[in-house]
Amino acid sequence: MPPRKIIIDTDPGQDDAAAIMLALASPELDVLGITAVAGNVPLALTARNAGMISEICGRGDVAVFAGADRPLQRKLVTAEHVHGKTGLDGVEPFEPARPLEPMHAVDFIIETLREHPAGDVTLCALGPLTNIATVIERAPGVVPKIREIVLMGGGFFEGGNITPSAEFNIYVDPEAARIVFNSGAPITMMPLDVTHKVLTTRSRVERLRANGNRPSLVMADMLEFFERYDEHKYGTDGGPLHDPTVVAWLIDPGMFDGRRSNVEIETGSDLTLGATVVDWWKVTGRPENAFVVRNVDADRFFDLFIDRVGRL
Repeated sequence: MPPRKIIIDTDPGQDDAAAIMLALASPELDVLGITAVAGNVPLALTARNAGMISEICGRGDVAVFAGADRPLQRKLVTAEHVHGKTGLDGVEPFEPARPLEPMHAVDFIIETLREHPAGDVTLCALGPLTNIATVIERAPGVVPKIREIVLMGGGFFEGGNITPSAEFNIYVDPEAARIVFNSGAPITMMPLDVTHKVLTTRSRVERLRANGNRPSLVMADMLEFFERYDEHKYGTDGGPLHDPTVVAWLIDPGMFDGRRSNVEIETGSDLTLGATVVDWWKVTGRPENAFVVRNVDADRFFDLFIDRVGRL
């Protein structure tokens, strides 16, 4: 079976970096390009960080495109308090050898979808959904060509992580999230209910470091910085490794389970702005618009992640 063609839309972020590493290490996937969006840190840093991680993985051939530098209607909210001022604190920053592509990320996504057969390209959304929503608004004709949008965002029984009710990626640009969930494209959602089950425990980070290759050592250093915030916040051994769940779903969906549900995005309330209202119990009668994942085999996930990053 040929590898699955994907575009990674991202705002790195240490956990985004982990997702990029997993994708680049996996022969099941063909990364057509990486598109950057403002989120965890401003766009100039997320775009540079995407190129840095590709180069660390020995994949300087992967094209990186800069996209939206702010949400559709709101001021940008960032997360340096979690990821550090560079977005990838824990590794010394550098300028990638390969420059950013001159094309805008949104144009790249649109052109790629137009050039490929319907059902050929999957969009992996690891940050705010501004780029993806702009694609949908600017070129609605490409939506039927999307094989699947797999996104990390939202929460329901687990609540939120930036406010009591909202997860960061959705909170940053709730209007974009609403556009995406209402687009009719096939969507798989990896909420906090899943990602909070994949914790970077000390033993797992030590196993990763024991791989000994550069990407594993860099990722172990980044995780030791990244997890200190969530360990304090949640009182756990290790922090959640959110974004690689998106890539793991494409490689081994059998490690997850969930159900199709209706998902609506709150855009009007100051109290619950950015909340993902998941009709898990099917009480509203609204049409299902996403496969919402709730559980994961965490040991199976980390076995995959550590093995694959060790191959880079």
